[in-house]
Amino acid sequence: MSEWLFLLLPVAAVSGWWVAKRGDGGQGVPGPTSDPAFFRGLNYLLDEQPDKAIDIFVKLAEVNDETAEVHLALGSLFRRRGEVDRAIRIHQNLVSRPNLSKEERGYALFELGQDYMRAGLFDRAERMFRELMEMQLHRKRALEGLREIYQQEKDWARCLEVAEQLWLLTGESVGAESAQYHCELAEESLKAGNGQQAATHLSRAQAMDSDCIRATMLQARMAMSRGDSRATVALYHRLARQGSQFQPEILSELVDTYRRSGLEDELSELKRLYRAYPSPALAMTLTDVILDREGNEAAIAFLIEHITGQADLAGLERLLELYGPKLTDDAQTRAAFDATLAVVGHLRSRQPDHQCEHCGFVARRLHWQCPSCKYWGSIKPIQPEPIGNRAPAPPTAALPEPH
Repeated sequence: MSEWLFLLLPVAAVSGWWVAKRGDGGQGVPGPTSDPAFFRGLNYLLDEQPDKAIDIFVKLAEVNDETAEVHLALGSLFRRRGEVDRAIRIHQNLVSRPNLSKEERGYALFELGQDYMRAGLFDRAERMFRELMEMQLHRKRALEGLREIYQQEKDWARCLEVAEQLWLLTGESVGAESAQYHCELAEESLKAGNGQQAATHLSRAQAMDSDCIRATMLQARMAMSRGDSRATVALYHRLARQGSQFQPEILSELVDTYRRSGLEDELSELKRLYRAYPSPALAMTLTDVILDREGNEAAIAFLIEHITGQADLAGLERLLELYGPKLTDDAQTRAAFDATLAVVGHLRSRQPDHQCEHCGFVARRLHWQCPSCKYWGSIKPIQPEPIGNRAPAPPTAALPEPH
């Protein structure tokens, strides 16, 4: 109640001021102390019936240039509180008033568009934002609203059109977002079986953003699907240089490519890759290959080196699994070991794998657009924290190009 009281008292005050102003005009209109509607509104407010109170105050405060801001603020308040129907009613009332200035009408149109978006009425919101564009008002905000609508509708071609308009209007770079739109179109083309069109979109994505990791990843998968092992390996090495933390997304495919093609021995190639661009995912894959080729002791030695100085739970869990057969048959030692392994496994299962660098949103899988803040390319795989003052050793050498 106290929150509503502080929010609505200013509205009540403005309402009373406006009624008093009309009464002073000598037209015989009653002032606030004699207007029964004003006191009914106050009674509703004090009786904890803010819905009825606000309806009365809105009616008392006639809409014109002097009170439009009150209505705009009130509508925005309702939208933030989740009462979208009320926000729409207030802003629709503003838009329909013929006595508003062009500027005030522009604000009302934008707020109404926001209301419609919150309600999921994207076609109506689009009309509001397009009307603003025609009026040459709030164009940047209108374009951003249109972009959000088209992203929700997955209309990536129109997203590209709006991005170009934003660039022409503001001069701000939209290359990273445009590259993601082209990647979305490339994935749609691949699903439709049109590899040539997908390749065109990926080339355009890299022209928009030369560091677009997603485009490189898709190109590697396309090369692998057509059996071009050399191109696959080369593109994967490029991906490692762009962002080694994204290795989990394509690592198993790279190992399969090594094994099928016979171009390189996967063990020596993975060791070279790990030395140049170490990551937890690559360490787990390399552990399995070492275990298969060189045995349990070599795999354990590698994992000990890997987790030294960094809190990699996945590495620790794998190390404990490999170390288990080396334990004695002492029942207490075995019980302590099993309990430790269970705790580590539990903590690992609850640990998020990805996090947005912009808003902190955490996820179990990679999203190219953050579901929370809607930024593109901001979600990255989480890297292990260094232990104490010791950080993981930096890469020792750049990875040479594949033969």
